[in-house]
Amino acid sequence: MNNEQLQAWVEDISLKWFGLPFRHRATFNRRLTATGGRYFTHSHHIEISWKQYEVHGDGEVEKIIKHELCHYHLHLLKRGYRHRDPEFKEWLQKVGGTRYCRPVKPRQPAPMRYQYQCKGCGTSFYRRRKVNLLKYVCGGCNGKLKEIPLAKLPES
Repeated sequence: MNNEQLQAWVEDISLKWFGLPFRHRATFNRRLTATGGRYFTHSHHIEISWKQYEVHGDGEVEKIIKHELCHYHLHLLKRGYRHRDPEFKEWLQKVGGTRYCRPVKPRQPAPMRYQYQCKGCGTSFYRRRKVNLLKYVCGGCNGKLKEIPLAKLPES
């Protein structure tokens, strides 16, 4: 699918579901990953994530288009077009748009980089961030902590 086909698709969805024409530009953006689409209030253009189309296909992208068209039409009608506005939520539910897009790739937790051990009770702690050893103590016995070099990263 190219930008011209997307433009025609957005215009068709706009007329079918909203009964209002879409008179601006709709394009794919290949850099969008964390969001499914964007509506620009200054230019009234819409961008749709190419990766969403690639991974999830037509069905999910149609829901994203409906979401962006809710922003578009409500903004042009000078009504509540933001996510928090009741009108936006009502329109989104009525047309069957999605509130949040599905993730393109599963989120990987950050690895544990630091290991600390209590000098008093010997309890080990794994942390993603460095701990200030002068400020923090063991939660079990209030003993001092020491950093131990990690040989192998544990599973998080």
